[in-house]
Amino acid sequence: MSDDPDLAVGADAFTDRGAGLAVAVVGAGAVGATVAYELAREGADVTLYDRGGIASGSSGRAAGICYDAFADPLDAEIAGESIERFRALSGDETFPFVECPYVWLAREGDAEAADAIRGQVDRMQDAGVIALEMDADALSERFPSVRTDDVAVAGIAGAAGYTDPARYTACLAAAATGAGATLESDSPVSVRADPPRVLEEDGTSHEVDAVVVAAGARTPSLLADAGLGIAAKPYRVQALVASGVFEEPMCYDATADFYVRPHAEGLLAGNGTEEREAEPDAYDRDADPDFADGLVKRVRHRFPGLEGSVDRAWAGLCTATPDRDPLVGERAEGVFVATGFQGHGFMRAPAIGARLAEEVLGGDGIDAFDPTRFDGDETFAIREGLHLEEQN
Repeated sequence: MSDDPDLAVGADAFTDRGAGLAVAVVGAGAVGATVAYELAREGADVTLYDRGGIASGSSGRAAGICYDAFADPLDAEIAGESIERFRALSGDETFPFVECPYVWLAREGDAEAADAIRGQVDRMQDAGVIALEMDADALSERFPSVRTDDVAVAGIAGAAGYTDPARYTACLAAAATGAGATLESDSPVSVRADPPRVLEEDGTSHEVDAVVVAAGARTPSLLADAGLGIAAKPYRVQALVASGVFEEPMCYDATADFYVRPHAEGLLAGNGTEEREAEPDAYDRDADPDFADGLVKRVRHRFPGLEGSVDRAWAGLCTATPDRDPLVGERAEGVFVATGFQGHGFMRAPAIGARLAEEVLGGDGIDAFDPTRFDGDETFAIREGLHLEEQN
């Protein structure tokens, strides 16, 4: 694999299937950059817009954890495809993808979570997903850094790793421009339908064959400007980076409700979900005052050997849907959308981007994620995405 992002998939992979097709992609995050690259290498005339810079929104604040630990076959398939693409595209000059086991566990006394994990592992194995169930003793032997005396059961996914979301996104944006796409950063636009087009702030209109809206938490408002409802709500999550030495595993403690992974500066941990709708232009981007102390205490309970101080903490936005499945596909003629990933958008970005680009080119979409399965005016409660129910 070449480390040159313009040659990342090999010159023979470029085609002219999209020749003559003009596409505006709104949102230069991980999904938008991937869609732009996939369409540009198929010969489409692509312009990638962002109101800020590359990965300036949710992608730049994502955790970068990647796994296929989903009992739902479609979710596992998409996550597995994405991991393979992360592996194939990673390199010294692109972005790192570090293989690392993913463990999710429940504590003694949390029978509901323990039963859920056992059921998930069984269904993953039935579906061909590499997953193992471990008791406390086996977990301790495999991962000595993990405190296991209060663990009832754990699941382990071998197809997992982590990466730098901002570097991945920058790499794909560079590959898109290398394939002929035009990048318009610091360029806020609005979206219109019938015909599909984008409007610059000065009113300049650019009519295209297709608009792809992959603008994270701003996607619902952009579609609303076009008169298109979408069943998605943004909500706030929090994370931190702390110094120390931490190598493996990535871990989700379902009972204590946090995740942790190795990071270049030590470790990255988070959750801090607020189950209420947030305002994309007015939410607090700093973590809550007591967030870091409370989370570090929970992390050190699970990993007693960890030392070090919190370097920084922040908040970002995820998007929720009524059924906690994403909205990916054609919302109206020529207007496509990708949103509602419940915090799992980055880890799915390579596969989602490729599949959405295929639909824009006239191929099949992802029926289960069809955004028109909802009217767009549904009333629903926000439920956090990092939950055992999401790995059902």
